[in-house]
Amino acid sequence: MQFRIIVKGTNLSKLIKTLPSFLSEYRELKKQTTHSPDDFPFDKFYPCIEDRSQESGTASGHYFHQDLLVSSKIFKNNPIKHIDIGSRVDGFVSHVASFREIEIFDIRKLTIQIDNIVFKQVDMMDPQLDLAEYCDSISCLHALEHFGLGRYGDKIDYQGHLKGWQNIYNVLKRNGKLYFSVPIGKQRIEFNAHRVFSLDYLLKMMNNRYRINSFCYVNDAGNLIKNAELNRNSITDNFSCHYGCGIFELTKL
Repeated sequence: MQFRIIVKGTNLSKLIKTLPSFLSEYRELKKQTTHSPDDFPFDKFYPCIEDRSQESGTASGHYFHQDLLVSSKIFKNNPIKHIDIGSRVDGFVSHVASFREIEIFDIRKLTIQIDNIVFKQVDMMDPQLDLAEYCDSISCLHALEHFGLGRYGDKIDYQGHLKGWQNIYNVLKRNGKLYFSVPIGKQRIEFNAHRVFSLDYLLKMMNNRYRINSFCYVNDAGNLIKNAELNRNSITDNFSCHYGCGIFELTKL
């Protein structure tokens, strides 16, 4: 008898080690088909040997925490018009779309139509962008760090993050909310993946433009620390993060 085996995302050495128990369980299942052998015919092997030793899901990391945290804030604040800039459609955007309409701006195309999601292809680095005071609520989560690095087909621009930052400010109405996250740590560019921002640099970007309502961050271990105090020591050492995620809730002044 010949078997086709799919080995996808599986450590081959672990597969070999667990093969006897895998085959034993397979034979046991085959024995139980006596009464209805044709209901579910057996096909190729698809061993998932690591799943039983893992936890029930992933509940850590930048995207898990920021998406859940910010979507809950938007639900609570219930803005008139919420715009998202460049965040993940299969994460944060879908969270928000489950309870309200969300309009998304992205330099890339989105061809599929999804309930509660309105898409506009927009280059947020465009100095001619004419959307002044367009909405009372904006999110830009794990996106600004990419502007100008060409990763997503955008124009190479060393100042791309600042041009995008200016347009975000222009699009938001006075007293509107900005939910904003970027990687934090020692300031650097890791081309062409992303920038990493120091907290000192970020606070200077926000100065005289926004009031900080809350600051949370995800540390290098992937854990969320809520309502962290932005004091001089924590700002200087970026909360000891090498590649953390700073999450701000801001109000435009």
